[in-house]
Amino acid sequence: MPRGHRRPGVGGALCDRGGRRGAGASGVGAPARGRRLGGNGGGAVIPVREELADLADEQREFTELLSALQDADWRRPSAAAGWTVADQVAHLADTEEVAADTLADGPRAFTKTVPQFATAEDFTAAGCRRGDGLSPGDLTGWWDRAAARTRRLLAERGPEDRVAWGFGMTTETFAAARLMEHWAHGLDIRDALGLPVHETPRLPRIAALGHSTLNYALAVARVQRPQGRTLRLELTARDGTGHVVGPADATDVLRGPLLEWCRVATRRVRGSPNAPNAPNAPSALVAEGALTAEGELAELAVLHARTYL
Repeated sequence: MPRGHRRPGVGGALCDRGGRRGAGASGVGAPARGRRLGGNGGGAVIPVREELADLADEQREFTELLSALQDADWRRPSAAAGWTVADQVAHLADTEEVAADTLADGPRAFTKTVPQFATAEDFTAAGCRRGDGLSPGDLTGWWDRAAARTRRLLAERGPEDRVAWGFGMTTETFAAARLMEHWAHGLDIRDALGLPVHETPRLPRIAALGHSTLNYALAVARVQRPQGRTLRLELTARDGTGHVVGPADATDVLRGPLLEWCRVATRRVRGSPNAPNAPNAPSALVAEGALTAEGELAELAVLHARTYL
């Protein structure tokens, strides 16, 4: 059973605050485009239905990752302490079942299932145990069926429909949260196996999620948000494209590579080989100059940002 792993477990943002097209996993095509919404106080305007297409693309890429694994790789430790590669897939399969039942008001809906456990970590560990003894093919099939059902149910909901996940969120935020989960756990596998991590057009969604969930992240860390402070992210992709999230007149600014902020927001900054997920690893990015935090709120964001429960 995984121990001491505090990574995205119950999945995604606790609440919301007010791409590309292509084939997804299981051959699912891109959903139709919908109306356009502004992005979190700044940055580009994103078609809501393309957010569902991005989720399908992320899960298609996760399928490709799994198909490239050798049988022995599934038993190897992932980059998350106490978790094997198989645990990562079992966790995603289990939470996709809960996600789908939440959308369909089924027996394993979030509000019916998660309260049965003392902590989110206990819920996560129980999901991983459901995969014990399953073959790689069975694990992949379990996850793929659950993920396909979630995508189908999301496509049947309006973008502003509420989803009873955490404190509640819209379906568009929920889709971004599921995308984030798959990227983060895929990163755990890639980092452990020494596989390259490519930037994708979907990373800005994760970056924005890290911004919109900051109040929750600070509350979890028992850190009071500085009064009167606002935050803008000025991020740069490897190809030089800039991505801005947050108000233009923000008091605080965090600048740096898009990928590094996404690692910070999902708590996937790897430290030393002896402590790959050390609490001070995000701070090292600032010390090394990878991220520049101007202002108290920006500094707190580097230390405490988290996009999951």
